[in-house]
Amino acid sequence: MDFVSTRLITDDIKRLVGFYEEISGLPAKWYTDDFAELATPSCTLAIGSTRTMALFGAGAARAADNHTAIIEFRVDDVDREYERLENVVGDVVQRPTTQPWGNRSLLFRDPDGNLINFFTPVRPPQER
Repeated sequence: MDFVSTRLITDDIKRLVGFYEEISGLPAKWYTDDFAELATPSCTLAIGSTRTMALFGAGAARAADNHTAIIEFRVDDVDREYERLENVVGDVVQRPTTQPWGNRSLLFRDPDGNLINFFTPVRPPQER
């Protein structure tokens, strides 16, 4: 088995793909007007419009209704990313903070409300 992507479903695919292109610096590859991907060396973020859900079955996923997952990007310097994104991201949940497990994290939401974590490992995790 090979975990290859996470897919977000949205009512406004152009807006959401543009947001992820801006925050990640990655270009999206559009396969159709309803589906695009942003690929990194380790994983792919797929974004599909709500119209694609008709192919999977009604109600299989709902746009802008995620309250359990965090989309995480490892970055070189989370504080520098915060400065770069300060005027781009409208909903910052947590400014850069060093977590007990050793990551410095910035939490914010995309335009659909999905939680995003930009993090930089800064030290080994604390032992319990």
